[in-house]
Amino acid sequence: METKPGREFGGLKEDLAPDCIETGSHRSEDHPEMPSARDARTIFLGILCLIAVLACLYVAQDIVVPVVLALVLKLLLQPLVSLLERLHVPRPAGALIALAVLLSVFVGLGMLLSSPAAQWVSQLPQTWPQLQQKFAFIRDPVEHVQRTVDKMGIRLGSPTSLLSNPLGMATAVLGGTGTVAAHLLETLLVLFYLLVFGETFLRRFVEVLPRFADKREAVEITLRVERDLSAYLLTITVINTAVGCATAGVMWLCDVPGPVLWGVVAFCLNFVPILGPFCGIVLFLAVGLISKGPAWAALLPAALYFGIHLMEGEIITPMLLANRFTINPVAVILSLIFWYWMWGIPGAILAVPMLAIIKIVADRLPPFRAFGHLLEG
Repeated sequence: METKPGREFGGLKEDLAPDCIETGSHRSEDHPEMPSARDARTIFLGILCLIAVLACLYVAQDIVVPVVLALVLKLLLQPLVSLLERLHVPRPAGALIALAVLLSVFVGLGMLLSSPAAQWVSQLPQTWPQLQQKFAFIRDPVEHVQRTVDKMGIRLGSPTSLLSNPLGMATAVLGGTGTVAAHLLETLLVLFYLLVFGETFLRRFVEVLPRFADKREAVEITLRVERDLSAYLLTITVINTAVGCATAGVMWLCDVPGPVLWGVVAFCLNFVPILGPFCGIVLFLAVGLISKGPAWAALLPAALYFGIHLMEGEIITPMLLANRFTINPVAVILSLIFWYWMWGIPGAILAVPMLAIIKIVADRLPPFRAFGHLLEG
């Protein structure tokens, strides 16, 4: 690990850290072993604590989700702030510059996408009946199952209610705009203070540790985790940006209106592995079906999008990440399901970054290295 002698944490320089955990890390890295529990009471108390924490995360999701999002964005923007700090830019100014870059990207995309998005929304009442007719082979069996379930006395609600009222769906999506704006403001506020004062927590933590060896170990583990997480999130963002650009290009070649809009949609969906690309295929199939042209052209957008995702998933991502970081697909699916149940769509978006954070931290902490090995792909 290369070090920079100018950076300190609680009076400890980075060049003190490399030898701190070598004696304990290689011993179990190849064959990690689960630490033995002292007694059944310890396991029982651990389960109760886990349930209590999950219950708190569920109840306090309006507070926790913006904080978690700010932590993820902090890891993504940390390299930029560190670079500016090495260029003698004060840390608060560097944090403001990083936030300005982030906001300018979102504002620019919003201005760029507002017109094509409004065009698609205005066409929705005219194209929706056509789309319903073409997807009748899916809707009719679902309605038949619904009628059968209703006869059995089980009320599940109408699974096609949104299909029959697209404007109601749009109203439901836009109805919480004020709440979303408040959460975004909270996220940006927490993100700014994390970028400016995040290292203060590490300094204070190092200061209270009793032994000098513990101080060095805390510094080493924190630096490695921060480096690995930032590299992972930055790599994933670059890959998803390439997927979005490629999707926008093929949508333009297919003469689909608003190709930039669909590129951004593909970029966002790719942050949700497996389920995101699957939803993207269905979405681009619908876009092809309502577009004018021959029958084979209706399948072209979805087919090209699937080809882009196949190339990204089988070639690009393994080439860039397989040697350093892989996650078990079963763990990914379970994480998506669990966090979607806990926090809805924000949970599904944050599920994989949180799983990556858990795995990287577990790989660096000897007591939890066995759990990180279980998550290995």
